Amino acid sequence: MAVTSLSELSESQKTELIASLSTIVVADSGADVTSESITAIASASGNTLPAVWSSIFAAGLSLSGGSIDKMCAVPGSGGGGGGGGGGGGEAAAEAAEEEPEEEEEAAPAVDLFAADDGGDY
Repeated sequence: MAVTSLSELSESQKTELIASLSTIVVADSGADVTSESITAIASASGNTLPAVWSSIFAAGLSLSGGSIDKMCAVPGSGGGGGGGGGGGGEAAAEAAEEEPEEEEEAAPAVDLFAADDGGDY
């Protein structure tokens, strides 16, 4: 999400942005990332941050092994994604040519009612 103006953000989005940036600052400083340290950074920046948000971000960082790099998506690390685009058409065509499809032979049809010879009925 590209933010061009903070006035365009909802209160929830602003709170999430404050929590995210505060968590990054604490982690980058080398200090222990705790709910209290995240809240302290938010307060020092002139913002308020509900305790629930700082707790969520501290727990999220803890679950990711304490590494901000693992918590934050880095370019090319995947995560969701829309459709790709054009490129690679030749490679896809070559891959399709390399794997010929195997055709299975269908079992011969059986006339269950023996229409040709009158049957038992």
